[in-house]
Amino acid sequence: MKLKPIGIINSPYKTRAESPHQGRYSEELSKITIFEGYADGLLGIGDKKYLLIFYWQDKAERDKLQIVPRGKTKKKGVFATRAPVRPNPIALCLVELVGVDGRTLTVRWLDALDGSPLLDIKPFWADIDCL
Repeated sequence: MKLKPIGIINSPYKTRAESPHQGRYSEELSKITIFEGYADGLLGIGDKKYLLIFYWQDKAERDKLQIVPRGKTKKKGVFATRAPVRPNPIALCLVELVGVDGRTLTVRWLDALDGSPLLDIKPFWADIDCL
């Protein structure tokens, strides 16, 4: 299996300690720049209000299967948490699209660290993505 980044995330968060517990708890803006070879995939994205952003948590620990989640006292398996610590640190974050300028998207609610590799973008559709 090979994953190839399609862009890069520029955010105000330089360290994990600076990033919000969940992106929805922050009004900070981030910029997502799509690499030139993937620019055609942005056609129509400006029509969307919310996006699902998939990114690689390249600074996350990958050797733990159990952790004590933030704010908790009881240990849990990583698959029962949303912690970045996991064997394959793929992150999923719901964001609000604030603007599009060429290959750069400005979004709100993204919890990614600055420089995180972008893996994919999908539109959020409430009738599909909510129960």
